[in-house]
Amino acid sequence: MKKLVKVVAAIIENDQNEILCALRSPEMALPNMWEFPGGKVEKDEDIYSALKREIKEELDCGIETIDLFHDNTHEYETFIINILCITCKITDGTPIPSEHSKLIWLKRENLDSLKWAPADIPAVEKLISEVEIPDSNS
Repeated sequence: MKKLVKVVAAIIENDQNEILCALRSPEMALPNMWEFPGGKVEKDEDIYSALKREIKEELDCGIETIDLFHDNTHEYETFIINILCITCKITDGTPIPSEHSKLIWLKRENLDSLKWAPADIPAVEKLISEVEIPDSNS
């Protein structure tokens, strides 16, 4: 039986309405694929505390969690992942990659230009679908 792994992922948006995207390092599982930063939820930890801890560990910055944005369960070859994507804002510091190869900020409409980890794709598609179409009357 495959192990179910519960993870949290941060959808961090900046003042320019760009989303933080993290490139998995060649040493990680799913190497060189993009993801939202985050990690495993520890036993007896709530998802918001887990995400704050993971972002502090991975990016060395503080965040404020806003809302659960997307919940997806994806089956990989060797395990099943339940990924909870949470919208956030940075409250202190600047994201610095410690585990990832690279971090970039992208507008929602450009998110599909990256090769995303399969479990992150439904949240990416939801973010892209939320891009506001300018009102032609204004």
